Amino acid sequence: MMNKFVKLLSWFAIAGVTWSVGYVYNARYGGELSWLRMMYEQKMAVAKEVQAPKRILIVGGSGAHYTVDAKLMQEQLNIPTINIATDGPVGLDVILPSILDVIKKGDIVLLIPEYLLLLDQDGFGDRSGQFGAAIGKPGLGNIPPKQLAQDLMLLGIPTLRAATKSSLDVIEKGHLTGYYSDPVTENGDPTVMKKRTKSEWWSLKINDSVSDHALQRIQKFKQEVEAKEATLVLGLSWIYGSTDPKTMNNIRVTAAELEKIAPVLYDQKSLNVKTDSSLFADTHYHLNPDGRRTRTSELVKQFKAANIK
Repeated sequence: MMNKFVKLLSWFAIAGVTWSVGYVYNARYGGELSWLRMMYEQKMAVAKEVQAPKRILIVGGSGAHYTVDAKLMQEQLNIPTINIATDGPVGLDVILPSILDVIKKGDIVLLIPEYLLLLDQDGFGDRSGQFGAAIGKPGLGNIPPKQLAQDLMLLGIPTLRAATKSSLDVIEKGHLTGYYSDPVTENGDPTVMKKRTKSEWWSLKINDSVSDHALQRIQKFKQEVEAKEATLVLGLSWIYGSTDPKTMNNIRVTAAELEKIAPVLYDQKSLNVKTDSSLFADTHYHLNPDGRRTRTSELVKQFKAANIK
């Protein structure tokens, strides 16, 4: 009996060590999640360091991280502006509480959620549970226990694809890299443009309007922001998209529903649907430097026109 207990204990110890090694790779250094965690922590540090009676905080997924030039917005509005957007697959229900701690009295929080987040039915994405655990807040966003348990188990298991990429990085570059491994600026802006592969472009279609869940979560976020005596403003994403009637109607409905919660910044004629792919980088949301400057200048005009204080 004792031998069986010792043997079982040994297997648990081996499993624990193996999971820990996988966790270190996935969440601390080497895996894609680790780079996202480091970028998030760097942005939070910037937001805590910048002290001013009024600041603008850009919030969202990569569709905000790679589309707004916070430094240019700061220069044009003369208000300290910090890009604290992270990654869409983290999910709206985890993104929003993950940045609450850095919101202060007087802040203007500009949430620009990509349609991936607005159309989602439950607020969670592929990285929800693992992101919360990686930043030391497992279960953040009230993620369901079953999904959290699965995510935590997978957190200690590197995928074959990730391990292969890391091996090639070490051989070819001498160090590990990831999608979010490039440093950010003192405004939280990206420093490297992600180039599109040789794959063909197509116009993105938006096949539905904002979900009830997203509306309820953003409404709750507004209350959380206002509890800190800050102001919530919403923005529609720029997308390289289709102008077919269904897409345009879904965006129009989405804008109308969001306007019931907070002011929404967007071009009412184009609905922020762009048909010039030369403005974009590697995805239908991410802009190249010229596109980011154009988009930011337009955003500043909308900001001023809305007389947001």
